[in-house]
Amino acid sequence: MRRETVVLPLFAALVSAAVAAQSGVTRTPTAADWAAMAKLPDFGGVWEAGGGGGGGARGGGRGRGRGGAPSGPQLTPAADARRQALQADRPEDSQTANCLPPGMPGIMGQPYPMEFLLTPGKVTIVIEAYQQVRHIYTDGRPLPEDPDPTFHGTSVGRWEGDTLIVETAAFSPLTQMANNVPHSGRMRIVERFRLADPDTMSIETTITDPDVLQAPYTSTRTLRRHRDWTIAEYICEENNRNFVDESGKAGVDLSNPGGLPEGR
Repeated sequence: MRRETVVLPLFAALVSAAVAAQSGVTRTPTAADWAAMAKLPDFGGVWEAGGGGGGGARGGGRGRGRGGAPSGPQLTPAADARRQALQADRPEDSQTANCLPPGMPGIMGQPYPMEFLLTPGKVTIVIEAYQQVRHIYTDGRPLPEDPDPTFHGTSVGRWEGDTLIVETAAFSPLTQMANNVPHSGRMRIVERFRLADPDTMSIETTITDPDVLQAPYTSTRTLRRHRDWTIAEYICEENNRNFVDESGKAGVDLSNPGGLPEGR
């Protein structure tokens, strides 16, 4: 009897944990799920705000600009003091100079193409910059109560008519809300994706962070679709001429550090 009273509660706990762990697992799409996809807006293909390199018919090179981070948010006095201290200590963006991706929200503002892939219960955004991928779950699951902090956060979305509304939370402390503007663990990002016309996408982004912002900050970005483009390979360390010295100051090495053949 003693053995049963120990084993049965343990078994019940294991089953409960297994069920909880499975709550975020994507189920196998049905034929009806695939048919419902035809009713959604056509987000497929490669989109770009302009500038930067890429593949396919475009050619072009590689840059590591940090563009797209929000400018002009109203910071709390404490957050603004922190920003000024960071700006004085490290005026350059040493993270991207070290090939770390900017994370959210900066990754969505990079001057590089991104491809939208729609499947039942999920929207996948393949971003050429730093070869990053965002997963947005549209299968009805809520944001997890205690998600692991990541560069892109955890994203769940829902369709309201022709608009995809995405809520993202839980961001890595290695990322920033904007250049030299750290976020707190309470930062939330809500994005609204919609088509202004068949080849123009509008993305409205609202950032809230009661520990950093005096009020929610909203910005809008417009993307153009290029139906003949493909996402190119982006290897940040290949022929990487950027560096950060011991004091945190970024610089450029023009001596062909990647060892590429002369003439390239």
